[in-house]
Amino acid sequence: MIAEPDVAALLAEEFGTLSDLIRVHARQRPTKLAIADDERQVSYAELDRLMDRVAVALQQGGTRVGQAVASVAYPGVAQALVYLGALRAGAVAAPIQPSATPEQIAGMIADSGAAVVFLDAANANALIGQTFPAEVVMLEDLDGWIAPDGATPKPVAVRPGDGFNIIYSSGTTGVPKGIVQSHAMRWQHLSRNTAAGFDSAVTLLATPLYSNTTLVSFLPTLAWGGSVVLMTKFEARRYLELAVEHRATHTMLVPVQYQRIMALPDFDEFNLSAFRFKTCTSAPFKPELKRDVVTRWPGLLVEYYGMTEGGASCALNATEHQDKLHTVGRPMPGHEIRLIDDDGREVAAGEIGEIVGRSGAMMNGYHGRAQATADATWISPQGARFIRHGDVGRFDVDGFLVLTDRKKDMIISGGFNIYPSDIEAVLAEHAAVADCTVVGVASEAWGETPVGFYVPREGSTAGTGEVLAQVNARLGKTQRLSALYQADELPRSAIGKVLKRELRDRLAAGEFA
Repeated sequence: MIAEPDVAALLAEEFGTLSDLIRVHARQRPTKLAIADDERQVSYAELDRLMDRVAVALQQGGTRVGQAVASVAYPGVAQALVYLGALRAGAVAAPIQPSATPEQIAGMIADSGAAVVFLDAANANALIGQTFPAEVVMLEDLDGWIAPDGATPKPVAVRPGDGFNIIYSSGTTGVPKGIVQSHAMRWQHLSRNTAAGFDSAVTLLATPLYSNTTLVSFLPTLAWGGSVVLMTKFEARRYLELAVEHRATHTMLVPVQYQRIMALPDFDEFNLSAFRFKTCTSAPFKPELKRDVVTRWPGLLVEYYGMTEGGASCALNATEHQDKLHTVGRPMPGHEIRLIDDDGREVAAGEIGEIVGRSGAMMNGYHGRAQATADATWISPQGARFIRHGDVGRFDVDGFLVLTDRKKDMIISGGFNIYPSDIEAVLAEHAAVADCTVVGVASEAWGETPVGFYVPREGSTAGTGEVLAQVNARLGKTQRLSALYQADELPRSAIGKVLKRELRDRLAAGEFA
C-alpha cells in the first residue's frame, strides 16, 4: 500500500485545494479539534463529513460550480461550515459584512449572484423588509437543512484561476466592490506559511470571516491541521480568558484590539506563555503599542502590510526589529513594491510615492466591474501588472517601508499636500488624548482644511481649546487644525479602521457643533 503524502508535501506542490487538505486531515488526525466557538466544537473527521453534507445540499439546491454562496452572520462554527462546504461544492464563498446598511447588504447579495444566502438570527432581524434574489437559510437551522449523514457531493474539478471567495470592500456609500480571490491566490497564502507552525497551532480569532484579516490566519490553520477558536464578538477580557483556557499559540488581531487588551489593568496576570505567533494588520499600528506587546506578551509579533486585492505584502518582525517599529517592514519574498508619482512614473530613491505592488497573490479583479479593476491597475514600463494599494509611502535606507497616508485621505489645502497621519502622530502624543483621527473637510478659503477628532484620556482635565492650541503649536503652518472636536469614541469598522466619512457626515449634520 502506498503511503499517503503528508500535508507539508502536498502544500509544497504547485497547486492544490484547501478542501482536499481537510480531507487528508480527516483521515490522518480524525479526532483533532478543527474549529470551535462558544457553543460548538467539531473535529477534523466531523468537519469533513459536514462539509460534504453542506456541499450536497448546495448542489441539490441548484448552486452551480463557480456561483457564489452568501452568508451574513457573526463568526462561528456554522458560518465556517457554510464557507468550507461551498468550496467543496465548487462554489465561491461570499461572506458579507453585517455592519453594512441593510440596503448595502441586499445589494451585495444581489451583486454576488448567490442562489442562497445564510443568515443568523441577529442579522435576519436586522434585515427585515429587505428582499433578496436568493433562497434564505437560517444558520440556526443548518443541521436540518444539510444533506443526511454519509451523503457524498459530486466531484468538481477546481482550476487555479477559479474563484475561491468574494470579499466586499468596506465602502460607506453605495454597494461595496466585490474582490474576487482565486484558488491560486489562496494556495499562495497557504503554502507560504511553512515556518509559522500552524500544524500545531491553536489559533484564537476575534475578527469576522468576511475580512481577509481573519482569513489569512483561519485558512492556513486548517490547511496545516491546527485548531481554530472563533469569537462571535470581541471583548478584551473574554479574549484573554479564552486564550488561557485553550492554551492559544497563534492569533491575528487588529490594532484597536491590541490596544484594549493591553490596557486591561490585570493583563499581566493572565498566563499567555503558550503564545508563539501573534500578527496584526488592517490599520495603523502605533510604534509604542507594538513595543508594549513585544515587551509584555510572549511570542513573536509580526505586522503585515498589504491589501485584500493582493498586490504586494510587507512583513515586520517587530520582536527582532525594534528599531523599525515606525515602519511596516520589508516586502515579503516574491513580492515587489514600486513607488510612483501622480503621472505614473517611479519616484527617486527615498522619495514619497503612491504604492503599487505585484506578487503571485493578486485578485482576479472586482466582481462585475471591469473599469474599477482597470482603475486599480498600474502597468510598469516593462509591461508587468501591479495593483495600486491606495497608500502613500517611502522606503528608508534599509528597505523598510514607511507609510505616509492613504492617498484618498490626503488633504490638499491651499495647494499644499497634507498627510493626516502626520497631524495624528502629534495629536496622539498629547497627554489628554486617548484616541484620535484627522479628516479633510471643505473650505471656501483653502479648498480643504484639516479637522481633528479625539477621545479624551480618562482623568484628563484639559479642555479642547487647550489641546488644540498646544497641538497646533507643534505643527507646520499649513498643517494646523482648523477645528478639534471631542467624541466619546471614534466610529470604527469591525476590523478597526476609523470610518472617516461617517465623521465628516456627522460634522456636516451639526452633531459636533
